[in-house]
Amino acid sequence: MSKEMTKLCELVLKTAKQAGADDCKVSYSKSRFVEVQYREKKPETVKEAGTQGINIDIYVNNRYSAQNTSDLRPDALKTFVNNVVETAKLLEEDPFRSLPDPKYYEGRKDLDLEIMDPNYDQITPELRHQMAKTLEASCVEAGGEKVISVTSQVYDELQDSTVMTSNGFFGETQSSVCYVFVEMTAQDEGNRRPNGYSYAVDRNLKNLPSCEEIGKQAAKRTLDLMGSKKLETETLPIIIENQGVGRVLNGFMSAMNGWALQQKRSFLVDKKGEKLGSDVFTLIDDPFVIGGLGSRLYDGDGFATKKRALVEKGVLKEYLIDWYRSRKLGVAPTTGGTSNLILPPGTRSVAEIMKDLGRGILVNGFIGGNSNSNTGDFSIGITGTLFEGGELTQAVAEMNIAGNHLELWNRLAEAANDPWIYSSWRMPSLVFTDVVVSGV
Repeated sequence: MSKEMTKLCELVLKTAKQAGADDCKVSYSKSRFVEVQYREKKPETVKEAGTQGINIDIYVNNRYSAQNTSDLRPDALKTFVNNVVETAKLLEEDPFRSLPDPKYYEGRKDLDLEIMDPNYDQITPELRHQMAKTLEASCVEAGGEKVISVTSQVYDELQDSTVMTSNGFFGETQSSVCYVFVEMTAQDEGNRRPNGYSYAVDRNLKNLPSCEEIGKQAAKRTLDLMGSKKLETETLPIIIENQGVGRVLNGFMSAMNGWALQQKRSFLVDKKGEKLGSDVFTLIDDPFVIGGLGSRLYDGDGFATKKRALVEKGVLKEYLIDWYRSRKLGVAPTTGGTSNLILPPGTRSVAEIMKDLGRGILVNGFIGGNSNSNTGDFSIGITGTLFEGGELTQAVAEMNIAGNHLELWNRLAEAANDPWIYSSWRMPSLVFTDVVVSGV
């Protein structure tokens, strides 16, 4: 890590104290990204940019202010910090604002999470362009005469971060991320133009699937949407594809955070310890997954991270409560958000599961929708494929699933063996029984 980053953070803390702040937190972040997009065998977008800046949290006389600056000249920083402290003194009091008790900083693991690609500097401009070309070409070839357009994207980013507080916290991280994406638009009957995509993201470039594979998958996902129809409303089992599980699960998770609980805008208020789902419904927050997109040794408050079960066999075990909300709620804090969220996979493939379900819908996409964190009610549009006797038979679209999270997760019957690893939410495909799918 850069000694310059540490020295500037120390300067901010010293200046804040001299200006009259009771406490201060300073975060110095620096990043650089490169993006290449191809369309019609030509570069459509080529971007490279770097940013750096300092964020400071000032605590003074039970008042709080958070500001940021990209002017990192020492004299300019001193002026900036002094101004923030003086401004903070004029704000309304909030006695719940403070730096965390330092005891929560203790117990940090000494572990290399491998969130930095050791060969990142070997990602050359030529390689990025070749990857984008291959993504597009593979998708076009697999899509055949149905292709209207294909767009491919290659993106990588390097991030450095240093965090310090006036009550003893110090943390620094260096991480990378590599992302590839391709989408295809096809020509269908009646001038319909279904659109499908495929992507992968990882800390390490070598862990991504081949660009040929991703391109072919995007074409297949698009062609699978051809001839989509709206079916009659029916109650039947559904399988939500691994990539899409987070779209539904997010409605449950948003009700677990401290803000929703403190504002009484959560259907999970006072539900800790209650069984809210089937035995299949287990959620584990694991910050120590090697190379994980959400892996971390400390959270946004500086708390040493821990592996924890949020839901275990349907029973709500933990909320996601940061330091500030814990003080307002009068409870012990946990953490302000998830790291790597894992629902343990099962043992069978989606194909094997479909054979036992008779007639159902494999859901592979969502359109619009909403989830009410107060009540747990949700409604969301779906796309997918009808299956019967284990065989995919008809693409479906313009249909809708609706219900309540407190009912839905009790209908979770099985998890497949296919966790989606290209996300910080590592979800397998999930099987739900007796779901009303609204159509005609």
